[in-house]
Amino acid sequence: MILKHITPTYRFVPYGSQFEPKKDTLILDVGMKTIPGIIDHHHPDAEPECTASLIVKHPSLILNHIDRERIVKETDRLHALQIITHRRPDFDAVTSIFLVLKLLETGKVDPAMEKIAGYTKLVDSASLPKDWDLPTTPYAILRALFLKIRKKNKEAYVARIRTGLRFINFLYFSLKKGYEIAHNRTLFAGIDRYERAIKKAEDDYFDYLCDLERCQILSLELPFASGAGKRRVDGLIVRNPRSYLFKDWARRDMTHTSLKQGFSFLMTNFGNSRYILGVDPEMGVYLKGLGSLLNHKEAEQRKRENRPFAERWYEGNCPLFNFRIIDSPQDISSLSHQEIADTILKFSHL
Repeated sequence: MILKHITPTYRFVPYGSQFEPKKDTLILDVGMKTIPGIIDHHHPDAEPECTASLIVKHPSLILNHIDRERIVKETDRLHALQIITHRRPDFDAVTSIFLVLKLLETGKVDPAMEKIAGYTKLVDSASLPKDWDLPTTPYAILRALFLKIRKKNKEAYVARIRTGLRFINFLYFSLKKGYEIAHNRTLFAGIDRYERAIKKAEDDYFDYLCDLERCQILSLELPFASGAGKRRVDGLIVRNPRSYLFKDWARRDMTHTSLKQGFSFLMTNFGNSRYILGVDPEMGVYLKGLGSLLNHKEAEQRKRENRPFAERWYEGNCPLFNFRIIDSPQDISSLSHQEIADTILKFSHL
């Protein structure tokens, strides 16, 4: 085990699940609260942080909730600590797990933990600088490592955590030795699994070019997040992209865009069951109001279908996202692909 003193069990829940604090339990990147035992940033009252950066900023949220000495001592109890996070744990969720386990192991936040949390905030807010060599970033490498996991459901999610903890642990000790981790190809030289992951990320660019050939290209007028007025941006709509770094390549694509600023708006459909809409934070625009339009149309359509409207479109209404991302209902939208696209165009013309 990477963190030999603590062996947690895991539970995986849908995005947006709400909880109250539980004994011997840490709820990370879900829960819709930021209180002792529950650390989540996806709610309007959160600070403009990701879950990982909240942990290093407020370690008392962990240490005041968990009896650290008892958890560390009870190495024979597999159920001494339970961690709850969302399905398909991502960079922020995995890093948050690493940080809380390291915090429980050592009892303090150190500079390497702070740097990992700061990097994770860049990842979670989609703010990695475009001049960084994308394939050599920890973000792209970990996503490539996830692609090798062939298990399903909970087994796959646990495998993601194990893979992620191993990788973040490598980054942690590299930082302790004074190495740069953000985009440092030489850091991974000679480590076969990481070199293969970098090659996978490099090859992914050609998948992006293939995806681009079948995309719908848009020109949109989107509102400034800081005040009145709008900005024209290039956008893409894509179904089931083969490229796993599609968003990142698109935002770096100065060649195929009319404004030569990258594709700043993306609408991505996965399996005709999930839609993710987002804008590049660097452009200073947001999608506030679009989520409300989609929820209104969703309510009308579900009423016609006599279908309950328990799950809503997530509007990105937390300080870190600031309405830059929209995610479809987890019980699958009743709106058609074209209806969603038409709503985006309507929003652009408001």
